[in-house]
Amino acid sequence: MEIRFFDVAIERFILKLEKPTIAKVLRIIDLLERFGPSLGMPQSKSIGRLLFELRIHGSQEVRLIYAFHERGAVILHGFVKKSRKLPEEDLQIALKRKKALDNI
Repeated sequence: MEIRFFDVAIERFILKLEKPTIAKVLRIIDLLERFGPSLGMPQSKSIGRLLFELRIHGSQEVRLIYAFHERGAVILHGFVKKSRKLPEEDLQIALKRKKALDNI
């Protein structure tokens, strides 16, 4: 399965993380590429509205929100998680980008 980034800002976000966290992010993205929609907990979780989150645990709790599009997955947004609940602002960013993706 092909994995794409919505824009270069997501790549920049990943590269600014701590080195061990970057390695974990790349490993989880590789798992998504290999297993696609069958990737489940603890690496991936549905958050509703046809959106999913890649869950990266470690000294930095990172979430990458993605959606399936055409024959692949598009990573729409990434953030460092600081609370138990998904921040509404981050969800809205992902929803806006998914809508833009669906309109292409």
